[in-house]
Amino acid sequence: MARVVVDVMLKPEILDPQGQAVANALPRLGVTDVSSVRIGRRIEIEFAGEPDLDRAREIADKLLANPVIEDFTIHVHEDASAEVV
Repeated sequence: MARVVVDVMLKPEILDPQGQAVANALPRLGVTDVSSVRIGRRIEIEFAGEPDLDRAREIADKLLANPVIEDFTIHVHEDASAEVV
């Protein structure tokens, strides 16, 4: 099975209130060297057979991301056994 990962983020010019809330909370945890936080989404699409990046791009553009306020990137997930922290 082939896995394609779509990362969706707000465009840089769009205010990110979730990211701001996290950034504002970090000093209370003793973290003072972070200047900015942006929150996004990661979507994994599994294809039977070979990954279809064109199809994944179409899915992301029409369904997963709002192109007015969000950008997305697509890549093939190479290592399904990567360590999760």
